[in-house]
Amino acid sequence: MQPSTILIVDDDKDICEVTAALLQSEGYATLQANNGEAALDMLENSIDLIILDIMMPGDSGFAVCEKMRRVTTAPILYLSAKSLPTDKEIALNSGGDDYLTKPFIPVELLARVKAMLRRYHIYSKNQQRGKLNDEFIQIGGLAVHPTSGEVFLNNSPVFLRHKEYQLLSHLIQNRGSVFSVQYLYEALWSEPYLPSANNTVMVHIRNLRQKIETDPQHPKYILTVWGEGYQIV
Repeated sequence: MQPSTILIVDDDKDICEVTAALLQSEGYATLQANNGEAALDMLENSIDLIILDIMMPGDSGFAVCEKMRRVTTAPILYLSAKSLPTDKEIALNSGGDDYLTKPFIPVELLARVKAMLRRYHIYSKNQQRGKLNDEFIQIGGLAVHPTSGEVFLNNSPVFLRHKEYQLLSHLIQNRGSVFSVQYLYEALWSEPYLPSANNTVMVHIRNLRQKIETDPQHPKYILTVWGEGYQIV
């Protein structure tokens, strides 16, 4: 089996080398880029996962991530020395899937990489399977597996980023219940609720609706209960 290829984007060449050596020790193939422009050029290759810094010459990691999202669905893990909650919020809203601060613990980086690749390969390599079993929760044309990360809409696979899938899975497994923004944020992001978290949850709901609703402005799956939160009925 061909090893997964991971693109490391960081202007610190030492961090690139250390990260590459760690990933290669686990059997992954790696590519390195020291700025956003070089990284975007490398997306022509088969990239399974991207590790992205924020503070780089030229475009910031946030801007690079937004450009990457126009051409790839590969998971993006931010790896940055910036640790403010607002940095993480911007990172995830720009299209990132996860966020890890420097200096990082090698075992944690590897664990996150493995989990992200496992979810991604469900979509990129197993889409032809297309068979639903009794474990899927189905509502109309929407089918969600509660643990595997698989989502189908009218029998076609839907690629969701990790937090999007967690949010959808939680709502559909608790069909009929209304969950506040504060509850969803604290339960799924595992962080204390702050006012800025409202936007984080709303962005993920909006992205979900874009992917699973025929008319996102008039959703039939994820409903807004004004003044209370969100539910699937």
